Amino acid sequence: MTLARVNGTSGTLLLLLNMRNPLAFIAEVGPGQRRTLIAAALGWMLDAFDVMLYSLVVAHIMRDLNMSKQSAGLLNTLTLLASGIGGVLFGFIADRIGRTRALMLSILTYSVCSFASGMAKSVLVLAIVRFVLGLGMGGEWNTGATLVAESWPTYLRARAVAVVQSSWAVGYALAALVAGIMLPRTGWRYVFFVGVLPALVTLWIQKGVPESELWQSRQLAENTSNSDSQLRFHELFIGPYRRKTLTLLIMNTFGMFGWWGLFTWIPPYLSLPVDQGGRGFGALSTTTLLVFLNIVGMAPGYASYGWVADRLGRRPAFMLYTICAALLVPAYAAARQPAVLLILGAVVAFFGTGFFSGSGIIGSELFPTSVRARALGLTYNGARALSSVAPFTIGRIGQQHGLDSAFYVCALAFFISGIIAIFIPETRGVELT
Repeated sequence: MTLARVNGTSGTLLLLLNMRNPLAFIAEVGPGQRRTLIAAALGWMLDAFDVMLYSLVVAHIMRDLNMSKQSAGLLNTLTLLASGIGGVLFGFIADRIGRTRALMLSILTYSVCSFASGMAKSVLVLAIVRFVLGLGMGGEWNTGATLVAESWPTYLRARAVAVVQSSWAVGYALAALVAGIMLPRTGWRYVFFVGVLPALVTLWIQKGVPESELWQSRQLAENTSNSDSQLRFHELFIGPYRRKTLTLLIMNTFGMFGWWGLFTWIPPYLSLPVDQGGRGFGALSTTTLLVFLNIVGMAPGYASYGWVADRLGRRPAFMLYTICAALLVPAYAAARQPAVLLILGAVVAFFGTGFFSGSGIIGSELFPTSVRARALGLTYNGARALSSVAPFTIGRIGQQHGLDSAFYVCALAFFISGIIAIFIPETRGVELT
């Protein structure tokens, strides 16, 4: 037996053993790196908590503020549009003043605006507040993902970023629990008031989370040489970055169109009456389905991507998840029974959200430290801005033909995203510079 075969066999056995305890790898790094992981994961989890509260209470807002499905989708579109702007804005801030300070600022932004959403007395005021919330939402992801990518060793990077991404599912599930408990008792405004609590996390980040050493070294080198190597925004579209930027941006856009179009409308899809294109489930049944969908589907989907990407490569893993989602969404749209919706929903969530981990892993490995935060902000949150038409588009189609029919458009978007991934360079094993 050759040495290569021995190494291959032992590597496979090691992978299988590690997957029995998927978080065991966290013990392989120091306390500072663990704190960066916790900070980024908490920020992303609470981002999901604040952002997804809207989808969970939108049916009640539609009734109280007399909104149509198109208007309700438009408000979420504005939030996603703002997230693209916020991602680019906070990318510049993170590259200029540091990852941790930009992370704190983004968390404060979306927390305060979540509270303000509960104070809104009109659709216009709510739209303005949700737009500003989107700025913080967009800024949190790329600052947190960049901080972790730069702080963790190459061989653990994919799994670490995947753990950060998986925290979105936990935040979504917490939001579903809070909404399910509070809506029948307090109304939708008080649900939003709870969204201010994530602001407290910034106190811990300021005290206990170290700045990226890679970023600090870069800043020291620039200050020592008195050089201005700050990349202008448009330069991401020219020279050596152009193909990477455009391909990753388009790939993310279609994937996110599928996700936001589907998962923005799943809560009202489950809770709206059958004669309005929904499934007619009560608040308790809807909450149960959503919590199951997040904990059993989304969270393992996000976390597993790191393992799959380490084994198959970044690009094949992304294609696997998006194309499987494309094949499964039509089956979910055709389902009627609660048990079928429960199981299929979890499987769709596994593949249809797990691919998000790939965007952060691939993006962090494609670009150097000097531009990493803004490049991630552009290719990830810029894609959210471009895909921001999804909630409105699916809402409009759902108004005319039913949400189940509209979900077929989401399936097509997932499929296109998977095909575009063919043109993304493979980055497995790349050392960050």
